[in-house]
Amino acid sequence: MSAHASFDRGHTDDLMSFLAGAPSPYHAVASAAERLEKAGFRQVEETAAWDGETGGKYVLRGGAIIAWYVPEGARPSTPYRIVGAHTDSPNLRVKPIPDTGAHGWRQIAVEIYGGALLNTWLDRDLGISGRLTLRDGTHRLVAVDRPLLRVPQLAVHLDRSVNTEGLKLDKQRHMTPIWGLGGVEEGALIRFVAEEAGVPAGEVTGWDLMAHSVEPPAYLGRDRELVAGPRMDNLLSVHAGTAALAAVSARPDLPYIPVLAAFDHEENGSQSDTGAEGPLLGNVLERSVFARGGTYEDKARALAGTVCLSSDTGHAVHPNYAERHEPGHHPVPNGGPILKVNVNQRYATDGGGRAVFAAACERAGVPWQTFVSHNAMPCGTTIGPITAARHGIATVDIGVAILSMHSARELCGAQDPQLLAKAMTSFLEG
Repeated sequence: MSAHASFDRGHTDDLMSFLAGAPSPYHAVASAAERLEKAGFRQVEETAAWDGETGGKYVLRGGAIIAWYVPEGARPSTPYRIVGAHTDSPNLRVKPIPDTGAHGWRQIAVEIYGGALLNTWLDRDLGISGRLTLRDGTHRLVAVDRPLLRVPQLAVHLDRSVNTEGLKLDKQRHMTPIWGLGGVEEGALIRFVAEEAGVPAGEVTGWDLMAHSVEPPAYLGRDRELVAGPRMDNLLSVHAGTAALAAVSARPDLPYIPVLAAFDHEENGSQSDTGAEGPLLGNVLERSVFARGGTYEDKARALAGTVCLSSDTGHAVHPNYAERHEPGHHPVPNGGPILKVNVNQRYATDGGGRAVFAAACERAGVPWQTFVSHNAMPCGTTIGPITAARHGIATVDIGVAILSMHSARELCGAQDPQLLAKAMTSFLEG
């Protein structure tokens, strides 16, 4: 290990278990909630009246979770410290009428979700996961975590130019997975998935299903100093944020109210009732203030003193494409979390935010790096600017440097997840 000889693999081992057990956003928030329950948090329903009691609480809505811890002595105007992240990843989503096929092959109709690297989904063993909605309005999680689907690539003999002119994929024609032989059988997929979930197919009236790679996360390299796995963008941050919130909830003297806000639909713009541009976070913060006897004035004071760390993966310098990166800023694996900066507000970081993040890392003894895009390359964005603009909250964009972002399988340094969690814990402690 190059950066920290005392590196403890426990956190990264746990991250790998989290990734494997969270093939969909719905599984991710369920797993986060389970971990928080073990730390003493309790679920509160949005439709119920909230109390002002101290302790840990969380709200689940679809693929989003908002969790917070009210310490002893917290006032209605006590500011928040928020770790923000997102639960969704680019993938293949099952269409409303899923059963299709041609020429003796049974296939599943899919829609491309987010900015997926399409070629990484080819010739890969895929399962199906997500949730089923029943007639009574309840949901049932389902995960078929074994080889079920496959998107076969055209053989090189039938595409002689593929290695010279590049692979060209049509999202509609070339990305339909196969899952068997025979004629199209209407309703077959939902009957199969319902059986896997242990519910009668006739009770299933809605579904939100997606494909996922069934290859488990793994350490990589001679010295196992890297980790390869699915959905690091951005379950790596969700896992770190959950661990950090659970850790600080044991402290009785917190000067802030720590919050984890993990949203869905970041990969397609965050415009949903469970996305960062929706009202969920604002409603939770406001109701928490009012439940503790606060007023609109108290809420305004609390938000004015609030800071959010928007945590999402960023780009490590690619050794084969170094010219695509800003030459003065080359984040490397196991170099610690990255501070993401863009003066055009694709990231929300400013000088004040940098100081907050630097102080948190210094207290935790965590090294950190800076990322900025090459001027000739368009810069991505995160929930950071949305959170800052929607709620008037000072926001800092950070994350972990990875390779193969938006691939079905991504790569990061094995130490960086733990370093991120330590920085988050320090930030939430204030």
